[in-house]
Amino acid sequence: MKLHYVSSLIVICLSSVYLLMPGCAKEQKSGDLSQPTVQVSDVIRRDVPVYSEWIGTTDGMVNAVIRAQVQGYLIKQNYHEGDFVRKGQILFEIDPRTFRAALDQAKGQLGEQMARWTTAKANLTRIIPLAEQNAVSKKDLDDAVGQEKAVHAAVISAEAFVEKARLDLDFTKIVSPVDGIAGIAKTQIGNLVGPGVTEELTTVSTVNPIKVYISVGEQEYLIATGKGQNGFKDNPLEMILSDGSIYPYKGKFTIADRQVDVKTGTIRVAAIFKNPGNILRPGQFAKIRARMKIKKALLVPQRAVMELQGSFRIAVVDQNNKVEIRPVKVAERVDDMWVIDEGLKQGERVVAEGVQKVRQGTIVNPMSYGSEPQPGTGQTQKSDVKPPAEPKAEKR
Repeated sequence: MKLHYVSSLIVICLSSVYLLMPGCAKEQKSGDLSQPTVQVSDVIRRDVPVYSEWIGTTDGMVNAVIRAQVQGYLIKQNYHEGDFVRKGQILFEIDPRTFRAALDQAKGQLGEQMARWTTAKANLTRIIPLAEQNAVSKKDLDDAVGQEKAVHAAVISAEAFVEKARLDLDFTKIVSPVDGIAGIAKTQIGNLVGPGVTEELTTVSTVNPIKVYISVGEQEYLIATGKGQNGFKDNPLEMILSDGSIYPYKGKFTIADRQVDVKTGTIRVAAIFKNPGNILRPGQFAKIRARMKIKKALLVPQRAVMELQGSFRIAVVDQNNKVEIRPVKVAERVDDMWVIDEGLKQGERVVAEGVQKVRQGTIVNPMSYGSEPQPGTGQTQKSDVKPPAEPKAEKR
């Protein structure tokens, strides 16, 4: 009985060993062929443009705030809000009746003074020959001269009142001082408007060309304008709109403010862009980009750069196909490449595709970046061996 029991145990153990052997062999085979296939790219050096970017705000070349210059009730609006208006076009009208009456009154006063002046001149003309013959006293002559001059001054004053009344009547028709886009009216028909009212009637902005204001750091401004250079005005500008599209017209810097803002350490700089069709309007946000210089730089594909919590790393492949995860310092992006300031050397190889497969010290099977495995090559064979590793993952 004991002999039969021991024999059964031996058979079971041998069966277990036999069943485990294929699995072990499979795992051993998979471990031997576990080198991941990755695509690598050489670190290249070439001339790249260095761009500076700023956030800007569009503004009209001229923003004419329209206000009433005389007080009265608004009776008419002669433009469509948001339309293009011409210089001299009537935008609003104020009730003119009071001002027309004032003009008539001023004209009447002028006529009265003109009549008095005519009388004073005639009187002086009669007295002068009599004074020469000593027929009248010297005092009478002086009184006549003084009277004529006083009445003449009253005539000039009356003419000024007439001119002012005429201007006030003209100001009842409020016109646009510039060509531009008229904004939404900020008052309504029937409102009392005039110099004592703080709110304007509307605003007319000239938007072709349109102005863009940006804030430039003090150090950046000194670098661009130092040593006799004129880096701002000499560089054409690109404008990237809020939807990500690039504005089709190039711009240029025109003016810089007279002082640096002591609170922010920036100086306000203005650029202008053509704006046919008045598509751009004041108040829009846009990104302004300018090429400031050309420099030699090391570049790698953007896909080769790994970012983790604000730090950047690249998987470098040495001559033995061993991976080193190396921290780098990145700069600007150029097309689909990334400029690397520190951490790489020209000619080194970096993993551009398949970075998720590698770790520090991993031995890889490198291919040229952008290429595909060819039938009959070692790469294809290794690629074909990869699927058997999936059942192992399912086993876990």
